[in-house]
This record gives sequence, structure tokens and C-alpha cells, in this order.
Amino acid sequence: MPIVGSESLRRSVCEKWEKVWTKRALMGLVLGQIVSLLITSTGFSSSELARRGVNAPTSQSFLNYLLLATFYGAFVIRRKRPLQLSWYYYLVLAVVDVEANVIVVKAYQYTSLTSVMLLDCWSIPCVILFTWVFLKTKYGFRKFAGVAICVAGLVMVVFSDVHASDRAEGGPNPVKGDIFVIVGSTLYAVSNVGEEFIIKKADRVELMAMLGAFGAVVSAIQISILECSELKDIKWTAGAVLPFLGFAMAMFLFYSTVPVILKICGATLLNLSLLTSDMWAVLIRIFAYHQKVDWMYFIAFAAVAVGLVIYSVQRKKDEEGAQVAEASDERQKEKDEEAVVLDNLTRGSIVAVEGQRSEDVKQQPSITSLPK
Repeated sequence: MPIVGSESLRRSVCEKWEKVWTKRALMGLVLGQIVSLLITSTGFSSSELARRGVNAPTSQSFLNYLLLATFYGAFVIRRKRPLQLSWYYYLVLAVVDVEANVIVVKAYQYTSLTSVMLLDCWSIPCVILFTWVFLKTKYGFRKFAGVAICVAGLVMVVFSDVHASDRAEGGPNPVKGDIFVIVGSTLYAVSNVGEEFIIKKADRVELMAMLGAFGAVVSAIQISILECSELKDIKWTAGAVLPFLGFAMAMFLFYSTVPVILKICGATLLNLSLLTSDMWAVLIRIFAYHQKVDWMYFIAFAAVAVGLVIYSVQRKKDEEGAQVAEASDERQKEKDEEAVVLDNLTRGSIVAVEGQRSEDVKQQPSITSLPK
């Protein structure tokens, strides 16, 4: 009897595990931590550049957008088909994305790191609100519980910084800096939700190519207005060039991975996953730089991890519904593409027939009547 009981218990546990931990949920968690590590590496690259006196955030973003436009633009040009969405969608998204990056980086000049970390959480309720209003995303109690635990973990990090007297230097203008963070976080939310909307209507390659192209143009204009003098003053040694290139490559990989997460799990899980970037930074400080951190960091890391797991848990029924919706979207895309091809063929046939008729008319001999 005990053997039978243990076997049935094992089967029930395995069945529940398969129902809860779907491939979609596990993939979302893994990819979320990959982009979190990429964001952490960009933070360390920016810190190294700031330590060396390089203060050109738009220029750093410009190289990333240029890589996106070059790499993904080659695929878009090669397949020779019209855009699936109008160009002005990508232009608006690029403007929002560029300005979000610049405004948040600018906030560090006016307020403390603690304030930026705390107010950066503002993007999560914004994403939930925007996806609920515009994308009709439904959130259950489990989702809200996961969000609350993640935010609680990050608040613990903030209290840890306060305990470490990080608030001793609040910055020259904390109110202005806090406003910058709130505005930048809101723009980040708009950008993420916009990407989620576009990725459901178009494909990832087109999104990255157009975002890179318009982002490079917007960044170049902004650099010519705001950062020309800063770029002239930079001493381009190996110590400045390598972090600059590292930042661009990390951002390129980050932007390439984000659409996959948006398609699998949505913008909310993406923003929750990015909360762990501060935790990974702490681990790097411990093992790479041998720095001591407050014990509350480890509890906060565990809280954020638990919140992510709770939010990511997806029932089998929900995943099947998501797969049906995704398959329906793919079929609709294929139908639209077939309609475009058929329309082009029809127009080509009509033009060919009309051309043939005109040639026949020209080749007919003229008949003249003889005088009687």
C-alpha cells in the first residue's frame, strides 16, 4: 500500500507540475532573466563611461539603433515585401523609446540612486493599465499577487540603501529628478506596450528594423543639437571605446530578445523581470568586486524571484487559449499576405492584357477606300 500511495502521489505531483509549468511560462522566465542580465551589463558599462567622464547617453543609444537598422534591415530588404504596418507607427515608437532612455539617464544628475530605483517601479502599474485598456489583457488575482510581491522585494532594496545612508546625498534637485524618473518610466511603459501591439500585428524582424532606422535618425538629430560638444571633449582611448561598444552590443541583444518575451508573456512580465537587474548587480558587486552588501538584499532577491514565479505560473488551459489566439493571428497574417499577392497578380494581368490590346490595335492594317 505505501508503494501504491507514493506512486499515485508522484503522478499527481507530476500532473500538477505539467499543468502549472508550461513551456511558455518557463521560456518567459528564462528569457526574462537573460534580458535582466543584459540590462545589468549596460548599467556597469554606463558607470564605467561616467567614471571616465563620458556623458553622452544619446550617442550610446545611437550605436544600438544603428546596429538594429543594419542587421534587421538587411532581412527586410531581402524579402522584398511591403511593410505590414504603416511607417508612422514605428516613427512614434522610436521617438518614445529614445526619449525614455535619455530622460531616465538624465534623472541621475538630479536625484539619488534610491529614488530612481523606487520610482522606476512606476512603469509596472502603467504597463498593466495600458495593456488592460488598449490590448484588452485580462489579469487575475494571481497576477496581481505576483506583481505586489515583486514590488515589495524592490522596496526592501530601497530600504536597504536608506539603511546604508544612500540618502545622505539626495542630489542637487531631487524633485526635478523624481519627475524625470516618473516621466521616463511612463514612456518606457508606452514603448513596451507599443512593441507588444506591433509584434501582434507585424513580425519581429520588421519591428527591429524600423525601430532601429527611425531610432537612429531621431538620435542623430538629438546628438547634433545636444551632444556635439560632449563628443568633441571625449578622449577616445581603449578604456572609453570598449565600454561604449559593450553597451551597444548589450543593448542590441536586449532589443532583439524583448519582442520574443512580449509575444510569449507580454509587457508586464518583461518589466517585472527587469526588476531583478538590481539584484544581479548586487551579486556582481559581491563576487567580482568583493564588496559587502546589506543582508536585506538577499531577502529582496528571494521576494522578487517568488513574485516572478507566481506571475509566470500559467495553467494549461490558458496556454492553449494563447496558442489558439496566436495561431489565429498567424492565419490572418497569411491571408493578408495572400490577398496582397493576389491583388498584385490581378493588377499585373490587367496591365498585360491592356498592353496586348493596344499592340494589336497598332498592328492592324489601315483600310483606305478607293475613289469611284
